Amino acid sequence: MNLILRVLFAAGLISTLPAMSQKLKKADKLVISNLKGHVSYLADDKLEGRRAGTAGEALARTYISTQLESIGLEPKGDGGSWLQSFPIYDGKDYRQGSYLFINGTEIPKDHFFPYAISPEKMLEALPSIALKEAGVPWFLDLGAEKEANRENPHFDAENNILVKAKDAASKGATALILYNDPTQVYNPKQRGEELPIPVLFINKDESDKYLHDETDMLEIKLKTGFTKMERTGHNVIGYIDNGAPYTIILGAHYDHLGYGEDGNSMIRNGSPAIHNGADDNASGTAALIELARMMKKDRSKKSNYLFIAFSAEELGLFGSKYYTENATLPMGNVSYMINMDMVGRLNDSSHSLTIGGYGTSPVWSGTFSSISDSRYFKIKFDSSGTGPSDHSSFYRKDIPVLFFFTGLHTDYHKPGDDSEKINYEGQYRIVQLIRNVIKNTPAEAKPVFTKTREQQTSTSARFSVSMGIMPDYSFSGNGVKVDGVSDGRPAKKAGLQAGDIVLQLGDFPTASVEQYMQALGKFKKGDKTTVKFKRGETEMSADIEF
Repeated sequence: MNLILRVLFAAGLISTLPAMSQKLKKADKLVISNLKGHVSYLADDKLEGRRAGTAGEALARTYISTQLESIGLEPKGDGGSWLQSFPIYDGKDYRQGSYLFINGTEIPKDHFFPYAISPEKMLEALPSIALKEAGVPWFLDLGAEKEANRENPHFDAENNILVKAKDAASKGATALILYNDPTQVYNPKQRGEELPIPVLFINKDESDKYLHDETDMLEIKLKTGFTKMERTGHNVIGYIDNGAPYTIILGAHYDHLGYGEDGNSMIRNGSPAIHNGADDNASGTAALIELARMMKKDRSKKSNYLFIAFSAEELGLFGSKYYTENATLPMGNVSYMINMDMVGRLNDSSHSLTIGGYGTSPVWSGTFSSISDSRYFKIKFDSSGTGPSDHSSFYRKDIPVLFFFTGLHTDYHKPGDDSEKINYEGQYRIVQLIRNVIKNTPAEAKPVFTKTREQQTSTSARFSVSMGIMPDYSFSGNGVKVDGVSDGRPAKKAGLQAGDIVLQLGDFPTASVEQYMQALGKFKKGDKTTVKFKRGETEMSADIEF
């Protein structure tokens, strides 16, 4: 489950059900054994956490496609294969295209870095450290900047650097060289409008060596150049063609965090460790495979079935969003989508299962009221069709969704999410429930789609207002691309549309989703401001009231 999108699920209808104590039949035990085998393989150390675009992901996708092929599904990926590939933007690498020489000595690449939003330029100059003259680089002591603003509660260190860079450029500086801040690290995915001059940071070793005497004049030679970094993710897609008019999509993401390289681990320090992701989401992937086996054997041919194991969910729903924009079957013929994410930790005492998307179609009320065998769960229904996993991508295409989830736990996004902690019988009961949902949902016509409330995303920022937009987390450009707009919310009233790119809220730039969330934190209910956004190639602004 994606950390950036994690939300608290709202509890709705709750069924109080007896504890799980039903005797297992031979067929039940076989499915449970299969589930355990799938999870054990996918969450094995040799897959190194199944990070999207890695060798571990390759092992996982080969395993999944082999399973689907053995069951008898047809491949529905690119060019008749099992796989649908898509790009994952990894930011910019400066090491090949940048250099810095001071007084004729080349500074090691790990002792300096340019800001990724710097322009690509080459220059030579003889600046004095203390003098700020036109035509040469300027120097900025970040430690002194922080000290000068120690009592300023509104001081934003990052934005201050951008403001200083623009101000320096307006006064003729050709570059800005930063120093004296141990918190500075290279951000390959830094977003924002391109700076007018290169901005570089040098570490303490180099600043101590060259910047100790502000009266010195230095010989500077520098170049800023970047290469685009990209890896490739792969969705695994299998199809059961029953010749029916409509298709049901079942999905689960199979990627996880690897060693936590993408910054989405809950472990913030210590040595890198494999995050095996048994619950998140080998459990959902295993359920997907066994449901494919069940539906292939099913005698009812009223629907076709598309099974998709998504990659790069942990990066922001990349795989599912890519599929909805590049579908291998007509999206107009999709009845509904069922998503399974973290279905392996059904608690032995609470038996709590959350089912999201209940409000995305009126058909779900009849479906669940007709399922009388409810011995194994206390079901919490959540109406929203959006949230922290891949069903959100399909909801955005006006497709009814359901989302099955057994809850967060202390091993979430940590190395301790291992296969021996999975409740395999509980997982099997969820598979049974999903099969019954399919059987009890009318297949003769497409279910009516209903819009629902939006889930608020999680972020390190704290805010009490919302514009009512769903950001496109796969967008790598400057700004926040709008993937959807909620009816009756401030963004809708201001005229924003899906596809617009939000650039600024009031005085606060919104180069990324995190900056957008931080900007929201500057406002409270009833505040009025302007939103600057881009529609196509045209920059626009509108008044907005929270």
